[in-house]
Amino acid sequence: MRRTLVIALVAAISGLAGGLIASAVILRWRLHDRSALISEFYAVENAVHVSPHSLRGKMGKGITDYTLVDLRSAQEYEKEHIAGAVSIPAYKDPDTSAYDEGDRIVAAFRALPQDKDIIVYCYSTPCMTGRKIGKMLAERGIYVQHLGIGWNEWRHFWTQWNHEHEWATTKPEDYIATGVEPGKPKISPVISPCVEGQFGC
Repeated sequence: MRRTLVIALVAAISGLAGGLIASAVILRWRLHDRSALISEFYAVENAVHVSPHSLRGKMGKGITDYTLVDLRSAQEYEKEHIAGAVSIPAYKDPDTSAYDEGDRIVAAFRALPQDKDIIVYCYSTPCMTGRKIGKMLAERGIYVQHLGIGWNEWRHFWTQWNHEHEWATTKPEDYIATGVEPGKPKISPVISPCVEGQFGC
């Protein structure tokens, strides 16, 4: 009886120790996995998204190390677009997508200067057009970045994404063009609290 009790006690202690070790391993793996996911999320966010405030700052300084692409219809582009943007329509008209014209879209992106970052924008922040075109291009070895806002926010919600002290010194009209040509933004350096480099706005 005593021997059975000792065996049961040893088995219980072994089981408890094994359970604790397994739990610790699983917990450590989950924490590591969670950290890896968070790290990957921020790496992707920083690789893909471009701050509109940072872009506007470059425009004001005349920096042109990027190509900005408007994905809206040619009709909407001609009416108004972000100054300096070229048109590669992902829409046949304001209500009809042109996703079935993948070859045309891909060819147009391949023709862009390859020594500059390519930044796309569409209608608004939640608009999926930029994401869908970005996926289409990535599947063909062309990698583009995504402006953090769309045309609607750039044109109609200027104060939403610019710093409050800049509201009086900048206006959307200086960064908007009309017609079939890209146009140029007004060069006007703006004092900004944003630093250059990886911690910029």
